[in-house]
Amino acid sequence: MLTTSESGASVAAQEIIDLEHQHLLQNYSRYPLVLHRGKGCYVFDLEGKRYLDLIAGIGVNALGHAHPRIMRVIREQAARLIHSSNLYYHEYQGRLAQKLAEISGLKRSFFCNSGTEATEAAIKMIRSHGRRISPEKYEIISLENSFHGRTTGALSVTGQAKYRTDFEPLLPGVKFIPPNDLAAAEAAIGPNTAGVIMELIQGEGGVCPLSTEFVAHVAQLARRHNALLVFDEIQCGVGRPGTYFAYQLAEPAILPDIAVAAKPLACGLPLGVVMMNEKAAATIGPGMHGTTFGGGALACRVALEFLDILEGLLPSIYALGGQFRAQLSELSRSFGFIREVRGFGFMIGVELDIPGRQIVVDAMQEGLLINCTHENVLRFLPPYIITAKEIDTAVKILVKVFKRVR
Repeated sequence: MLTTSESGASVAAQEIIDLEHQHLLQNYSRYPLVLHRGKGCYVFDLEGKRYLDLIAGIGVNALGHAHPRIMRVIREQAARLIHSSNLYYHEYQGRLAQKLAEISGLKRSFFCNSGTEATEAAIKMIRSHGRRISPEKYEIISLENSFHGRTTGALSVTGQAKYRTDFEPLLPGVKFIPPNDLAAAEAAIGPNTAGVIMELIQGEGGVCPLSTEFVAHVAQLARRHNALLVFDEIQCGVGRPGTYFAYQLAEPAILPDIAVAAKPLACGLPLGVVMMNEKAAATIGPGMHGTTFGGGALACRVALEFLDILEGLLPSIYALGGQFRAQLSELSRSFGFIREVRGFGFMIGVELDIPGRQIVVDAMQEGLLINCTHENVLRFLPPYIITAKEIDTAVKILVKVFKRVR
């Protein structure tokens, strides 16, 4: 049996935590939990305690943990070919691009390793597009409260000062406008605008959906001024809203020139993608962009398997997500500190009138993993395989935790 340290963690867990504190860059504010393995919607710590995982690697583990079909594909492909570089072809990159074209409506793809790298590629496309028209056409319009990644270019289009300030000055020519503000969009988007980038559901900004009216108006303005329209689907896409991509929630779908995605695409293996139409694809020629690891055989084959599974899960994601939101909204009758419940599918935010971090800690102690974004928004990004019974379990734990709030 594992003994326990003064902090409450087992001695074995505390040794791991101490080792990381001694030798890792201290850029993460971690919870004192050491995960050992996962199965389905659950993860287990070193002592075998089980946790219902409703953050799923911040939206990455969309099929939960140790999904049998994904494990089979990983074993088979790892024994065959993991990496070959983009100097050569392999069997799965073209097939994955074809599948993405079918479900996205965007004909071409570029594969990379992460969402922030996909954003970087999109920024380069925007700048290349504008430069071919005029040296003055380099401005990028983004939204306040947005988050697009942590590299320098991605930070430049991220509309939250807490992420940007320490690294300024960033890329010039970026303007931020309030979400859902039609007049601000009309004033900002003009002849010198090369591109517009938006999350249709802002994730790190507190799970805040954009209105269809606003998105449609921005799309119209981008077309009028010959600017590339980029939708960031890194967190809010790839099945999470109950459709393949968040822009497909509108009827009819509002199609961008470029969509960037990542997170669940390869079920935990690093894989990002830039999907684009021919107009956007024409901005990048041979030698203008590249990647070492992006689009490897293992990641692409896993992504193909995931998308095959996802097709059958979309209806339940939309339906169960709606039920989950309804149950969370019902809690607001008993707990006055719940201000609003919002989201689509399995991307749900519960905005509170109080800070949310202690609730996250208390829920973890009760065997439920969630997180808090924007300081006071509890965020739920459950695996797509979650059941109604597991959702009920999560709600019961939340009730228990909420009763402790004073």
